[in-house]
Amino acid sequence: MQYLESAIIKRFRLALATKPNDRFFLCHVPTRNLDNLWNETNLAGCELAKTLWAQVTSRGDEGVEGYKTNFAREQDAFPDPQWPTQSLVELIAKTFEGRMIDRADHPGLLRLVGAKPVIS
Repeated sequence: MQYLESAIIKRFRLALATKPNDRFFLCHVPTRNLDNLWNETNLAGCELAKTLWAQVTSRGDEGVEGYKTNFAREQDAFPDPQWPTQSLVELIAKTFEGRMIDRADHPGLLRLVGAKPVIS
């Protein structure tokens, strides 16, 4: 907020999710504008996928707003996930290592605010 306008900042939670056979990824979970159909159906699908094998997909190609949640025909078709032992914070730090804006003179932040890079 000190450097960027509120509208530029993307706000969401990251949740650790998995595809079958422990193919993990970080899932964007909306935290704002939950009355928006896209965010509402995304959040609903994420909640359902906590306990069931589910796939949440956009309906945009159908000309429909929102996401659709489809469940595995057989919930035992895939083995239970073997979740990593690292914390979510550790996984996020490892995933974004070298790509986080962590200081006021970071080149990415300077580009976003239209400032010249500091040359040393």
